[in-house]
Amino acid sequence: MPVNQRNKQVTGKIGETLAVSYLQRAGFQLLQRNWRSGRVEIDLIAHKGNTLHFIEVKTRRNLRYGWPEEHIKPGKITRMMIAVEAFLQTFPKPSLVQLDILSIVLSDRRPPVFWLIEDVYM
Repeated sequence: MPVNQRNKQVTGKIGETLAVSYLQRAGFQLLQRNWRSGRVEIDLIAHKGNTLHFIEVKTRRNLRYGWPEEHIKPGKITRMMIAVEAFLQTFPKPSLVQLDILSIVLSDRRPPVFWLIEDVYM
């Protein structure tokens, strides 16, 4: 595996771990991490109140290529929706469902910056 790809995977795993802690501090109950159905995946599935949140986590170490959330293409949202449908066929349906993006920027000198973008539609 090329070094760049390996670095991206490490950054992604760090981001997901930080995301879990961030969401739990914000009152979310984590239900699933890296839930898969066939070729589609949801990074995090969490519950808060009467809403089930399907969360895509995007992490960057710098802003050289833009904010993390800017790298989520419409095709990714479509694949997330397919995964949500598969999840809802397997598990009981909650009152509300929403797709969210958790953007994380890491820095060597400062604490991570989190931005939770709730109820995303394309």
